[in-house]
Amino acid sequence: MGALIGLATGLGLTLIWSAFALPRRPRDSSRRRPGSQLLARAGLSDVTPNGLVLLCAALALVTFVVIQAVSHTLPVAVVFAAMAGYLPVSVLRARAARRQRDFIEVWPDAVDNLASAVRAGLSLPDAVAALGVSGPEVLRGPFQRFAMDYQVTGRFGDSLDLLKERLADPVGDRVVEGLRVAREVGGGDLGRLLRNLSGFLRDDARTRSELESRQSWTINGARLAVGAPWAVLLLMSFQTTVIQRYASPAGVVVLGLGAGLCVTAYRLMMRIGRLPAERRILA
Repeated sequence: MGALIGLATGLGLTLIWSAFALPRRPRDSSRRRPGSQLLARAGLSDVTPNGLVLLCAALALVTFVVIQAVSHTLPVAVVFAAMAGYLPVSVLRARAARRQRDFIEVWPDAVDNLASAVRAGLSLPDAVAALGVSGPEVLRGPFQRFAMDYQVTGRFGDSLDLLKERLADPVGDRVVEGLRVAREVGGGDLGRLLRNLSGFLRDDARTRSELESRQSWTINGARLAVGAPWAVLLLMSFQTTVIQRYASPAGVVVLGLGAGLCVTAYRLMMRIGRLPAERRILA
């Protein structure tokens, strides 16, 4: 009986030692791939990049088959298949941009809630976890999962790393790193720091909202100008005798030049009118 107790005690001490002494498993490098970053920014970190690629390929294949069956013109089918294959990426980018705008609007309230919780005497992990219940609706999901991670592991730093990956937001990176520093070295001025950050975020959100409202009509006009010729080409696909002219070498050249000019003009327009975006330098 004594040997069994000694063995159990030794095993328990070994497990405790391994939790702190053994090197931790490095992060999966696949999370750094552009597809993973885009999915994380869109709030779909559970979807794999391979799944996104398969979806793009499936849409491109289906569109190619349908357009080829309707128009009997290979170059036109290839062009619309390429557009359909890029559609999921475009939707993800729009979702990511909308998600970031939502975060910009609610981060000041979240930081205020966090500062109030710290001022009320809650511990830092409990204050962060409370945002999953009392925080803004957009942010509750990631913070609820943070509370679960911290409850299971008890490691504040690792739970903050997972929270950063789920948020995939520059402002979230700053808030998380501020909390990490306050946890590790002590932060008597954490409440004042959070209140100052909240004021700065409100001013930034107000300015960005005014600029985006003035910019929206330009962006919509650019999208309409780019999409109109291809909408006309799609309608022409139902007229077989007309659309088959694009099967000739001259037609292929026209399609190629048109696609290249549309992509170049649209990207140039978006780059000129793009607002400065904060980058994730702490990711």
